[in-house]
Amino acid sequence: MDPLTIVGIAAAFAAIFTTMILEGGSPAAIFLLPPLILVFVGTFGAGIAGSLLSDVKASLAALKTAFLGKPPSPDGTVQTLVKLAESARREGLLALESAVQDVDDPFLREGLQSAIDGADPEELREILFAQIDTRRAADKQAAKLFGDMGGYAPTIGIIGTVLGLVHVLENLSKPDQLGHLIAGAFVATLWGILSANVIWLPISNKLKRVSEVQCHQMELVVEGVLAIQSGTSPRVVQQKLQSFLPPQAAQKEAA
Repeated sequence: MDPLTIVGIAAAFAAIFTTMILEGGSPAAIFLLPPLILVFVGTFGAGIAGSLLSDVKASLAALKTAFLGKPPSPDGTVQTLVKLAESARREGLLALESAVQDVDDPFLREGLQSAIDGADPEELREILFAQIDTRRAADKQAAKLFGDMGGYAPTIGIIGTVLGLVHVLENLSKPDQLGHLIAGAFVATLWGILSANVIWLPISNKLKRVSEVQCHQMELVVEGVLAIQSGTSPRVVQQKLQSFLPPQAAQKEAA
């Protein structure tokens, strides 16, 4: 589990509420039901209006990845591929038939099985990279909804403020209530800006980053599978795959 999204959003809210308290305000003052309904329901409605039903389902399912998902470990994958390369070099490619069933990564398992079945290396590369492109496009679409909501939220918040100010103008004959009404009118703008920059845009960015890591991992797997299929030396396989790792992970793997 990677808790940084939860930690980051919680820290941002804590900073906002602490600032309000230090300035003599009360966090309870911004929890007004009408602005909350307008900003959150209105933003979600505007977001899904420009999406397909399948896109919305994928985006909602991706929330679990944003908050609880753990990116794959590339160094662990390198170790697995090197061990498979050693077995293939020692016993032959067909000897990996039984080892394939113990591989947890479905993409790696599928690639190895295709290699064992004798798929042409160039065709196998094209097939696997096509799957990576498809995965990247699906992840991009899942993140897009939250990015769109981050763009709509501030504007919808302004709409809420305008509605609130209209209500203020309707009550100019009640000067004792104007301060409260004006303050309430600006709560919608606050929630629009806050939700966009503290919730929706960070979630979108997290999904994009996780997608980058996962697709990079898949590219590493493709190179490893093709190297195993061609009978490359395990040491060369390790050196080649380490070039895909971030510097710190590569140093750790080499050690």
